[in-house]
Amino acid sequence: MSQVMKIGILFAGTVLCVHAQWLNHPTPGTPRTRDGKPDLSAKTPRAANGKPDLSGVWQTEFAPAGENERLYGSALGAFVVPGDDPRTFSKYFFNILADFKPEDAPIRPAAAELTRQNAARIGPDSPSIQCLPHGITRADIFAYAPFKIIQTPGLIAMLYEVDNTHRQIYTDGRKLPADPQPSWLGYSVGHWEGDTLVVDSAGFNDKTWLDGRGHPHSEELRVQERFHRRDFGHMDLSLTIDDPKMYTKPFTIKVTEVLLPDSDILETVCNENEKDRVHMEKR
Repeated sequence: MSQVMKIGILFAGTVLCVHAQWLNHPTPGTPRTRDGKPDLSAKTPRAANGKPDLSGVWQTEFAPAGENERLYGSALGAFVVPGDDPRTFSKYFFNILADFKPEDAPIRPAAAELTRQNAARIGPDSPSIQCLPHGITRADIFAYAPFKIIQTPGLIAMLYEVDNTHRQIYTDGRKLPADPQPSWLGYSVGHWEGDTLVVDSAGFNDKTWLDGRGHPHSEELRVQERFHRRDFGHMDLSLTIDDPKMYTKPFTIKVTEVLLPDSDILETVCNENEKDRVHMEKR
């Protein structure tokens, strides 16, 4: 079975929980055009302290037409179902190292071997098919599952629809814990650099994958996210992955998050109605 087909199987099991959101419920404070539609190009909203207010429901921008076929081949088209088209996923969901030629990828030999082993497990043994949390960076770049940001003084909460998980980002000046108990989404602290929220996270366990291909990370992983809301409906997000045990140098990916106005996230419980593994185990 080809690598693309294996990732497609992983994809199929991941997105069966199509997000049924509250639709057409007007969000207070949303700027609108003359026809009443949300004006995504309006000015960035501000919090009481003058910093950008990142609150809202966000979703990773779809890939440019043809990009994934060029990178991964036309086999992705076999996994298109109504409402879910893997050809429009961020290229980084399929390969966190998509910006590198294979020979230039900053991955250590042991991590490359572990990636190959993980790729062979795509299907019933992959973390998401077992209904385990997606972790960071996958939850930030998964184009078919939105996340919600709730911004308050001293704390920002991020709620991920994909697996019903949440994060707390402390902006009250505290430091990262010196000896954290490893967790699925780590521990996060944030500060502002001008109009950009900088979030540093550490304290991850090593049970999640960075992407759908199975690129691993260790408990030494540190992630820095930089959120810059450039207008009402668009936010630039860069993620820097630093894991000296698995990768030879830090590397950065960049995506755009698009606001889903007049909407919301809903509860998703993967293992409540999970019916994929029994079919995959027959393959």
